[in-house]
Amino acid sequence: MLMRIYNALWYPALPFALFFAGGRDQRNRRERLGRAIVAGRSAVADEIRVWVHAASVGEIEAVRSVVLGLIREIPRAAITVTTMTIAGREAARRRLPGVSACQLAPLDCPLAVRGFIAGVRPQLLLIAETELWPNFFFESARAGSRIAIINGRLSERSLARYRTIRPLIEPALAQADLVLAQSPGDASRFISLGAPHTRVFVTGNTKFEPGGASDSNLRPALQEFAAGQPILVAGSTARGEERMVLNAWRNLADRFGGLALVIAPRHLERVTEVEDELRAAGVPWIRASSLSEFTPARSGQNVLLLDTMGELRALYSRAAVAFVGGSMAPARGGQNLAEPAAWGVPVMFGPHYENQRMVGEALIESGGGRVVVDGAQLESTAAEWLADDALRGAAGDRARRVLEHLAGAAASTLQHLKSLLRLPPG
Repeated sequence: MLMRIYNALWYPALPFALFFAGGRDQRNRRERLGRAIVAGRSAVADEIRVWVHAASVGEIEAVRSVVLGLIREIPRAAITVTTMTIAGREAARRRLPGVSACQLAPLDCPLAVRGFIAGVRPQLLLIAETELWPNFFFESARAGSRIAIINGRLSERSLARYRTIRPLIEPALAQADLVLAQSPGDASRFISLGAPHTRVFVTGNTKFEPGGASDSNLRPALQEFAAGQPILVAGSTARGEERMVLNAWRNLADRFGGLALVIAPRHLERVTEVEDELRAAGVPWIRASSLSEFTPARSGQNVLLLDTMGELRALYSRAAVAFVGGSMAPARGGQNLAEPAAWGVPVMFGPHYENQRMVGEALIESGGGRVVVDGAQLESTAAEWLADDALRGAAGDRARRVLEHLAGAAASTLQHLKSLLRLPPG
């Protein structure tokens, strides 16, 4: 009954959902309505068609190792990737070479989802993390697809929200053939929400896979900025965090001459807002997008505002110390702590890292990361590491070892998926 009500509500809401989800771009609207880019493509004999759905940029990074593993280990795999955001779609196109198509996900309306499935004809649907859209499950199962949640994550806050609509979510989860959870806590929360316990396995977090050497390649202009100077990288920052980091950096720069700062706001639409903060502080800066081989990176500016996509990971590899944002206020739950840690960089983060609990606690326990509650503590922690190369190097080594210990989730996930498709383990 609740599913009927849910689907019935879509029809009067569809024009508004299209406006907010697709904007004025006709291509975006067509994708939201379920028009599959690969529709009409001739199927290759023995092709294994896979639909991978992820929310946005962070989730694309998390499932990247799994998607590339499928392409590597199943040469006849044809993979269509969908995301909820335009930024996620563009990240998928950059970061997932070899997939058949990357597009916006259909709205969770029966007609849109059915149209998309008819075009893609997936034999396997992979849902990343917490994207529990009921029609994705029901319509895929109706079409004969196998379904797996990969890198499954369910925080206590999300569990409380989903429990309010459990009669809708529980039958959707019952359609899943596998739920591959990040941690025992995530697994127990999926089970408490209605996932059959015999189908739930703990495989770890695929975002913890160590970065490849190619990820450390910087374009020449950024290499010039990063050369010869210690750098504090503040990544994935949220409102209020830039001011805190900027104030701490100014004091640190007085003590550690030549210390550079990279500020990378989590959402690029906030770049103008961050520039206002820099302007108010009277600090000269340069935008990463303005740098080219013809524009020297350093002309007295020691502050780089990263307003481009896909370059933060590589800049972390050049950091002396890092702060990972989205962690100073309760609402966000923290951003990716694994990226700087994978490069052996000591990591600072705020007290609200619920979405990164496993790696955060491991970093704290090992000494590779520390919680900072305000700008003063950020400054004192960074100063301690910057003042002692041996101490900083040891903390970075511990951070890297944490990631090495947690790695392996992608391989475990691939084995489960190949078993689901009845492919040899290989």
